[in-house]
Amino acid sequence: MSFGDILYVIAMFIFVYITFGIVRNYYKNKFDDEGRRIDMLDDEDKLD
Repeated sequence: MSFGDILYVIAMFIFVYITFGIVRNYYKNKFDDEGRRIDMLDDEDKLD
């Protein structure tokens, strides 16, 4: 393996790690602990 191939593999691992973190945080912030979407709840439910 040449240096460019090693650098490419490292870059792909970093890209996948960052992308997975972004997607995971997006869905973690979009749903509450019970699995309901926060933006689809009524105002009374949000206060609980």
